[in-house]
Amino acid sequence: MFSKTCEYAIRALIYIAQMSKDGNKIGIKEIAKGIDSPEYFIAKILQDLGRKGFVQSMKGPSGGFYMEKENLERSIADIVREVDGDKLFSGCGLGLKECSEEHPCPIHNEFKHIRKAVNDMLENSRINMFVEDLDLKLTFLKQ
Repeated sequence: MFSKTCEYAIRALIYIAQMSKDGNKIGIKEIAKGIDSPEYFIAKILQDLGRKGFVQSMKGPSGGFYMEKENLERSIADIVREVDGDKLFSGCGLGLKECSEEHPCPIHNEFKHIRKAVNDMLENSRINMFVEDLDLKLTFLKQ
């Protein structure tokens, strides 16, 4: 459903939110290990998300990534749109360019309900919602 880049971005932001909630800063090595991602790849993703204001970073020996409170309220949909664009929320289920209400593909009428449900779920899912479940070990980011 998401690109690999988007999957890593979501997992990394949730992990950083969890690990930095007490004011800690998290290094790239720890993030990569914590979400089971290649270090170079996640560093590139977080550098881009940092420039776009989704996550903050500090250089130096006590540096690393962290999240400010307003970023904890960002929706997962915000991350998906930033990384993968809007296709998940508006694209055709078969990938056709001309699909619309006036000119529907074979699965258009059924798929629009699924697309809306996914949109609603991602819009209503905030980064901070996942931190407590991770702390309670009700969910996981790495097997």
